[in-house]
Amino acid sequence: MRRCIIAVLGSFTLACASLAAIAEESPGRALSAAAGVPWPTVIAHRGASHDAPEETAPAYLAARDLGADYLEADLQRTSDGVLVALHDDTLERTTDVAKVFPGREKDPISKFTLAELKRLDAGSWFNKAYPELARGKYAGLRILTLDEMIDIAEGGGETPGLYLETKAPGQFPGIEEDLRKVLENRGWLNAEGEPQGKIVLQTFEKSSLELLQKSMPKVPKILLLWTGDGYMAAKSPTTFAQSGERLKADFYARQQVKSKEEFFAWLDWAKAHGALGTGPSATLTARGDQSYMDLVQPWMNQAAHERGLFVHAYTVDDAVDFDKLSKAGVDGFFTNRTDQLLNFLGRPPSRSVDEVLKSVGY
Repeated sequence: MRRCIIAVLGSFTLACASLAAIAEESPGRALSAAAGVPWPTVIAHRGASHDAPEETAPAYLAARDLGADYLEADLQRTSDGVLVALHDDTLERTTDVAKVFPGREKDPISKFTLAELKRLDAGSWFNKAYPELARGKYAGLRILTLDEMIDIAEGGGETPGLYLETKAPGQFPGIEEDLRKVLENRGWLNAEGEPQGKIVLQTFEKSSLELLQKSMPKVPKILLLWTGDGYMAAKSPTTFAQSGERLKADFYARQQVKSKEEFFAWLDWAKAHGALGTGPSATLTARGDQSYMDLVQPWMNQAAHERGLFVHAYTVDDAVDFDKLSKAGVDGFFTNRTDQLLNFLGRPPSRSVDEVLKSVGY
């Protein structure tokens, strides 16, 4: 037992020494500081979404109380003009829409009023998908509005930041201005449009980045990076369906950017249009359904830093990948496991996830 303890302490010491060396060398640290962004950055992807249903109250409450730097959300708009936190284009994966509104499973969020969305159970799916993590009180959870998410952010001892994505903004013309109005009304922007708390805005869409920059020029923004599907050109035009791969993660792992020039062009465009950072995808060691293209190679991160852009990779949950990508020059992570990232960074939460969830009523 004593040998095990010594080994663990030795590993922790080495990890801390490694992190200290990275901190000394990383240009991303200064870039983050200039933007008012904590470094390394802990971004709770859809909340603590490994342990609770994504983008619901317990997921955000847990991430907040564990100590995440930011609560991350995908913003869409109801048919009656309310911003809500939802990732998917449709409701079928994470709600009981088929039961409550049969025949509307494939309808976009923009076809539902807020009152209709509030009738849906946004938690029971998680209990069925992950029985080992199921909790009785997850059944019946409701979809959150942006205002309700902000209430959670502001409701703890220390207020985390907001890391907000305009999701499929082409479906929601004017969503950028809608977002500005909510942030202003809630006091997260002052009369001059300056952030009054930690805010980062994110989007995959170039057109939305331009509109966010026009609407909120003083708020840090990042351009999320993706290969194919009309985004950054891939070296091979082969699609997943054509590839013969059984798993999408394996297909993504083989994808490459068409050229260095293509990658540089996207970075240059992002910088020229107001971005202070990029959000590239990562290929995970264990693969899984959130393992994508490897857009966090050392030369890629160096190129971003040379252009004055910090780098936040998505979506990383394991120490082996935190370590590998930190050494490659990544400045922060979108993670479903806030506690694991904080442990890796030497900032362990004072309580376990289970203790936190129980303390907030779950």
